[in-house]
Amino acid sequence: MKNVFDPMRATLARRLAAGALGLMVLAAVAGPASAHGPDPTLSGFFGANQDLRYRWRSGAEPSSAIKGAIQSAASDANASRGSKAATFTYDSSGPNPIGYGPGATCGVNGIACFTRSAPNGFTMWLREQGHVFDWGTLKWCQAYSSPPNGCYDARTITLDEFGHVEGLGHHVNYADNSDYNDAVVQTYSRVKPQSGWDVHTFRRCDVATLQLEYDMVNTSAKYSTCLHLSTNLTLAASTTTVPPGGTAALTATLKVGSSSGYDQLVGNPVSGRSVTLQRRAVGATAWTTVGAMGSGPSAGTYVANQSPSVGTEYRAVFATPSGDGLIGDTSPTVRVSIGTSCSAAPAGPAPAVPCV
Repeated sequence: MKNVFDPMRATLARRLAAGALGLMVLAAVAGPASAHGPDPTLSGFFGANQDLRYRWRSGAEPSSAIKGAIQSAASDANASRGSKAATFTYDSSGPNPIGYGPGATCGVNGIACFTRSAPNGFTMWLREQGHVFDWGTLKWCQAYSSPPNGCYDARTITLDEFGHVEGLGHHVNYADNSDYNDAVVQTYSRVKPQSGWDVHTFRRCDVATLQLEYDMVNTSAKYSTCLHLSTNLTLAASTTTVPPGGTAALTATLKVGSSSGYDQLVGNPVSGRSVTLQRRAVGATAWTTVGAMGSGPSAGTYVANQSPSVGTEYRAVFATPSGDGLIGDTSPTVRVSIGTSCSAAPAGPAPAVPCV
């Protein structure tokens, strides 16, 4: 059965960044209601892999169960960021306080909230178990040995807040919310047992924005499937003319395209993918697949050696992969011609036949 938001419960679950200011910021990044794609962004970002150390706020230290949920959420954020986004580490003397309880500075309906000043730091608050709103009482699932329906998972809520700290705005869903589980950073959080109530990883559209803003961990890492990035595949030959029996080394180079919307990902070399070499005789129309090209000497390169017997055209093909946010591409054609054999210098005055 499709989950439908109850208006009263949605009012509970709205998490405001920081009172009226948070409302203005989120309204500015929300985008059209029908949109779907990477999360919108807040202003300002941290450094690549910046270590953000947090501590418990003096006088507002979380209960043991909530501490565990927050620390687990920090580990979840670190493990699932899929990028060089900032990391979160508990440090009793860290500069970034996380508090819990009646002193929370969240908006009137906020069950959790944050402030951020990238690249300097952040704060976070979670409301206390049993906080009374005008609609009813807040229940954290971690406060029960057997969590009841209608409770909020503090680990999921905190992961959402860590996403905001990284710079993620609330995901913009389809009107029917069929894509709700594409992001954990949502305007409305779901309660047990609704789908998505206990998500413990950044989801694909959260990761997409983190990748756009913080870049990839390495050239072999997979791009979020919430992205649809064009690629640029080129092919070069070590020589365009070989003697009979000679060999040409073919090198393909695969990079992310150069769209202005690709942010940190523009022109990234792409390694560890399947790039196929194809050939055809000069003048022919049909292509024959030679096989997969091997990994090259530098990031994003793929190599194959060829010894054609006749003039041959080659191209490299990167087919659109599954489970990866890249769009395939085919390289321009490279022609390798057959030259003349070479011989040793004769005894007389006639010149040797040059190698070509």
